[in-house]
Amino acid sequence: MNLSERKKTILRAVVEQYVQTAEPVGSKTVAAELGSSISSATIRNEMAELESLGLLEQPHTSAGRVPSSLGYRIYVNELMRRQKISNDDAQLVNSALKSRTPGQAAELIDEAGSLASRLTTYPAYATSAAMGVATIVRFDFIHIDSHTFIIVTLLNNDTVKNKLIHLTTPIAPQMLTKLGAVFNASFTGISEERITPALITSTERAVGDTTGIVAVIAGFTIELLCEAKSVDTRVTGAMNLLSHPEYRDIDKAQRLISYLSDDSELAKLPSPDASGDIKITIGPENLADELRDSSVIAVRYDVGGDMQGLIGVVGPTRMEYSKVAARLSYIAQGLSVLLAGGDKLQLNPERKNSKLGDGDIGQG
Repeated sequence: MNLSERKKTILRAVVEQYVQTAEPVGSKTVAAELGSSISSATIRNEMAELESLGLLEQPHTSAGRVPSSLGYRIYVNELMRRQKISNDDAQLVNSALKSRTPGQAAELIDEAGSLASRLTTYPAYATSAAMGVATIVRFDFIHIDSHTFIIVTLLNNDTVKNKLIHLTTPIAPQMLTKLGAVFNASFTGISEERITPALITSTERAVGDTTGIVAVIAGFTIELLCEAKSVDTRVTGAMNLLSHPEYRDIDKAQRLISYLSDDSELAKLPSPDASGDIKITIGPENLADELRDSSVIAVRYDVGGDMQGLIGVVGPTRMEYSKVAARLSYIAQGLSVLLAGGDKLQLNPERKNSKLGDGDIGQG
């Protein structure tokens, strides 16, 4: 949307004033904020035009105006001033994260979520998940006795998984050798969606299996691949919602808190796409009905070993987007360093490639 510089200045002033006060913003307030550069009459006219463009809303006939979801989106993409995390906040993050060791990954991620909630006053979530598609690189079958063997698998994230299989019918070592050759030829390098009944049936014919052993191995393979890409999400500070005026309606707050307590729903929270490491999703851009009046900011961090994680917050659309994004980015930076085995966190508030305020922030 092409806006004049004056409209941009006024929209920025309305957003930033409303974020601070949670009260509708009038033209006199904007005039006082901008000084004598623009008259109150001009500001009134410009605010009326911004409302007609869908960027501002007037909640009451005689009241001031508040930003719409579209107004917030224009602000985030084009008008937001980039902020750096303060040295005090950076020191707090450093101290908290350095109290954990890389070997305490789960505790470290929990600590990061707790930090994000404390620093932003919003509910925070932290996840650890596989990056990209999980596949198996190699199968090995170890013969134990006529009714027992071990499946050993190497995944593309260098994880080794195995399972002891007990059979009701005997299996010869030669059959395991044949199974190893076929599974390494047909079941490696593919996702679980490609392990279809047709593939299983053709494999049974190829090895002459009439006992169901191919189906057992294929089932274990699907289970492993699904587990490898599963998301472990932890939420901290859900009750922080009640400290914000947008959630004084207990029913509204309860709906969102219940949503954040549902693991199946948490897996659907927005996440950055492959082109960026931060995503801001505002109001109706969120697909879930429970998030239609909320915003979500999510930032990537590296877990190591072809793994990634997300740390994010959920709060009202009236959010200090730049400040929240800067704090989350710094926490993510610290997580990446420590989970990669580093032991030195330095005050570096600028997170590489976090393009705040230049129009490149991912959206819904």
